[in-house]
Amino acid sequence: MATTRTDPLTLEVVDLIGTVVARYHDEYEEVAARYGLTGAQARVLGLLSVEPTAMRRIAQKLKCEPSNVTGIIDRLEARGLVERRPDPDDRRVKIAAATEKGRDTARQLRDSLRFAREPLAELSAQERGVLRDLLKRMLGESPD
Repeated sequence: MATTRTDPLTLEVVDLIGTVVARYHDEYEEVAARYGLTGAQARVLGLLSVEPTAMRRIAQKLKCEPSNVTGIIDRLEARGLVERRPDPDDRRVKIAAATEKGRDTARQLRDSLRFAREPLAELSAQERGVLRDLLKRMLGESPD
């Protein structure tokens, strides 16, 4: 008998997840390039458009070195898309925040991404909720 990790259904699900991730990544890179951004720059801008974030926290979210984030922030700042601010709770810590131009660019980027949005529109609200909860469970997070 096949184990859970190698049964045909599990293998198919893993393959489908990989295909979804690859398609999303490809489209994200393509859309970012239209705005003269790398995929990493677009991801950071997207994070910062939601809320100002400490540079170290950005590195943790992106699973990269803080020095990489510094370079990304430098380039986004040079284009007027983000700004650095001191953390009000600890002035030694730098917070990166999207500027108004950065928030507008991040919104345009999100609006240009069709791959994730269009297939999800085919699902009912209930199905999207179930999918969200299953994905959170797979990631070890609690569903809302």
